[in-house]
Amino acid sequence: MASTEQKIKAGIIGGAGYTGGEMLRILLNHPNVAIAFVNSKSNASNYLYEVHTDLFGDTNLKFSSELSDEIDVLFLCVGHGDAQKFLEANPIAAHIKIIDLSQDFRLAANTKLGDRQFVYGLPELKKTSIKEASNIANPGCFATCIQLGLLPLAAKNMLVKEVHISATTGSTGAGQSLSPTSHFTWRNDNLSVYKAFNHQHLKEISQSLNQLQPDFPVYPSDKNRLNFIPYRGDFTRGILASIYTECDLSEEEALHLYTDFYADHPFTHITTRDIDLKQVVNTNKCFLQIKKHGNKILVISIMDNLLKGASGQAVQNMNLMFGLEETAGLRLKAGAF
Repeated sequence: MASTEQKIKAGIIGGAGYTGGEMLRILLNHPNVAIAFVNSKSNASNYLYEVHTDLFGDTNLKFSSELSDEIDVLFLCVGHGDAQKFLEANPIAAHIKIIDLSQDFRLAANTKLGDRQFVYGLPELKKTSIKEASNIANPGCFATCIQLGLLPLAAKNMLVKEVHISATTGSTGAGQSLSPTSHFTWRNDNLSVYKAFNHQHLKEISQSLNQLQPDFPVYPSDKNRLNFIPYRGDFTRGILASIYTECDLSEEEALHLYTDFYADHPFTHITTRDIDLKQVVNTNKCFLQIKKHGNKILVISIMDNLLKGASGQAVQNMNLMFGLEETAGLRLKAGAF
């Protein structure tokens, strides 16, 4: 194993939240990374395990209110809108690579801040660009799950009809701050729809699909083809999305299309078998089940919203940016029982 001096030195901003906790869980066990600091003003001087109790026995690091330029990469695990505010208030040395987990730099109209140009960090779409990038805008969780279900069809200009999507996410998708719909008493034994047809992730989903299929309308548009109904689930983590649209391919042809498209992507796996969330929760994997029903193709896409949908994908991007094995630190086993 490399010495600490040879490892990538990482800093984390917003280390007390869900994505910050998952980032710590991965990086503490990453063979090529040393955590230099974990910033949290509200928890400064507290041990990490006092907030993230699952880390007790793994580390004696403490949260810090200070920043340091003696790092190679900075992860921004902060809320939407807060990443840009942080970077405007805290100039970061040019040699430091930035991976932002908020939505602040995902859309084409807002990918630049000062001299920093952000690349959209979906490896299955942008791997070459990510390898050359210094700044990454990590995709959203719903956006990742749904895009992975649709990219192969867009690559063959096959998204010509309405696309219907229903997707359910766990309560961690709402973040750690309490709201009326995130309390246990409300979530337990409950299910609800929110942001029907106008979820914010539609913008980045359609933007990516348009890059592969230029005639695909970018949301919002009066020709929008994405009909997305998001659900709040009464479980803690994971996303299951069911996606269907008209398609002329046979099931065998569709299976070959998806398998070929993701052949060089180690975390996305294709099957015709039934799949369930326990197969992917606590991993950086996305499973895609492909079925034909008459003239419609049905794609079931499942993944962990906190890992492939957030912190795991951010580390995957870091691996690509620094020339590491893409799967380094991310060979995580699902809790199947």
